[in-house]
Amino acid sequence: MAETASHWPAPTVSRPVDATVSLPGSKSMTNRALILAALSETPSVVRAPLYSRDTTLMVGALRALGIGVHEADGDWEVTPTPPQGPAAIDVGNAGTVMRFVPPLAAMARGEVSFDGDPRARERPVGPLLAALRTLGAEIDDGGRGALPMVIRGRGELPGGTVTLDASGSSQFVSALLLSGARFSKGVEVRHVGPPVPSQPHLNMTVQMLRDAGVEVDTDTPDVWRVAPGPIRVTEITVEPDLSNAAPFLAAALVTGGRVTVRGWPRHTTQPGDALRTLFAEMGGRVEFTDEGLTLHGTGEIRGLTADLRDVGELTPTIAAVAALASTPSRLTGIAHLRRHETDRIAALVREINRLGGDAEELPDGLVIRPRPLHGGVFHSYDDHRMATSGAVIGLVVPGVEVENIATTGKTLPDFPRLWSEVLS
Repeated sequence: MAETASHWPAPTVSRPVDATVSLPGSKSMTNRALILAALSETPSVVRAPLYSRDTTLMVGALRALGIGVHEADGDWEVTPTPPQGPAAIDVGNAGTVMRFVPPLAAMARGEVSFDGDPRARERPVGPLLAALRTLGAEIDDGGRGALPMVIRGRGELPGGTVTLDASGSSQFVSALLLSGARFSKGVEVRHVGPPVPSQPHLNMTVQMLRDAGVEVDTDTPDVWRVAPGPIRVTEITVEPDLSNAAPFLAAALVTGGRVTVRGWPRHTTQPGDALRTLFAEMGGRVEFTDEGLTLHGTGEIRGLTADLRDVGELTPTIAAVAALASTPSRLTGIAHLRRHETDRIAALVREINRLGGDAEELPDGLVIRPRPLHGGVFHSYDDHRMATSGAVIGLVVPGVEVENIATTGKTLPDFPRLWSEVLS
């Protein structure tokens, strides 16, 4: 099958995969670390960061605000300075940039404008902007609750107590917490509405703040209090991105093989850690080794019934495995995925069915029933996790072409090369 400019022939294997893989750093940890380093009282180093589109957009945003970020032997050295406008921030389609940087910009002196990819203008930021206004920020978004927008900073932000509905994204809460210690009064964030998704990401934010010497109170459910005070970091080491381990572990599961992910932490706040139990339920056998985490495929692929609200980013890969399973799957609690890089629920149903599968949308998820699949184009919708999911299906379904595999560069640079090495 010939590769075109936009279609990547997904490699098919006829034997069990047997590989060990080293993954780049976590995007979520990298961008949180960069924000904390930018707000620190002292210069610091972010070690083993992820170099990808989303993280370089974050670096670009900080540099635009006058904060020093310099590469040094694969790390990033950050020299904090009070953020300054005028500045123009390109968020691309990075949720962490479009949500984590506005609170920082609200403490700048001068105007800071935000815009990004066309899809970024459709992604929700309204609850965050409303919260920032309550805390004292001046924001002009034309009443859209979306990009483009301009924040007119006055050099500080009063802070205080704010109530918002964060059911659309846990990043609304994380954004306020990450900068909250530098608000004059700190910040108290109260969530009202349906449950906040992606709880592990909130846990990650809280833990990284505490590691930076910030006082965070989480004793009351759906209430987070950050006391005003200094942020002190000198070094933050980024863990391997466990969510990006999903397609590689899935390769072992669907081929009945073995894949080891080096450096898998025994204790972590990353949502990707849930892959250990989720893939075990789907037929894998998982064990820690001296090298990392190993998943053994058993030759059996079972369907899964699960509420994935806390680990929604794993859904595309789990759905790909479910499309190859022997029993039905029902994945729920993930309505918020409709507002990610694309409507991931609709996209997964469309692409699985395009290959002959039987998938059905639910208001908050999808049902996938066993049916033999065939080759065809698997569209990515400029969504990195959709693209890697097509690669997983292509392992055992000949003739799958993934459209725009380059979009994996958002969080997993050079995925085609790494995928090829794992399969060789």
